[in-house]
Amino acid sequence: MITVHDKIFIPFISRAEIQQRVHELGEMINADYDGKKPLVLGILNGSFIFAADLFRELTIEAEISFIKLASYKGTSTTGHVVTAIGLEEDLHGRHIIIVEDIIDTGKTLSSFLPEIHHRQPASVKIATFLTKPDALQYDVMADYTAFQIENKFVVGYGLDYDGIGRNLPDLYILKD
Repeated sequence: MITVHDKIFIPFISRAEIQQRVHELGEMINADYDGKKPLVLGILNGSFIFAADLFRELTIEAEISFIKLASYKGTSTTGHVVTAIGLEEDLHGRHIIIVEDIIDTGKTLSSFLPEIHHRQPASVKIATFLTKPDALQYDVMADYTAFQIENKFVVGYGLDYDGIGRNLPDLYILKD
């Protein structure tokens, strides 16, 4: 068990399981994007570890960039998506892979995807470390998902609780 701020978390998904699944997703992307030179677009802050690990698994030509979007405070969503760092790359005609740490309600991506589509990319796919199908409120589906989990709060592997816990190599779930 670990304590982050005032909450207790228990081990949930190990570093080894995460690494294996990220490798598998990398192989899928390599096959799907052979010869296409996609732009991998990581959503900060949460996806930075997953995006880096996934990007290292790619054997195809690819570029990476990041944008900062946020909708969380504490353990719950604020319902408002804030863009803190803008997107500068020209997306017209590019194959885009958006990399997200977690899709729970889907609010963040549903607010951001129209901006991406407005820039007329050749294609847009989503890779996410986690999905919470029971929490989904918007029509946002990932094309590549490492793990589907129950609707519980988690920390580690880039995910935080009020800024703490991102550096944990394993994933931990909030203890009931």
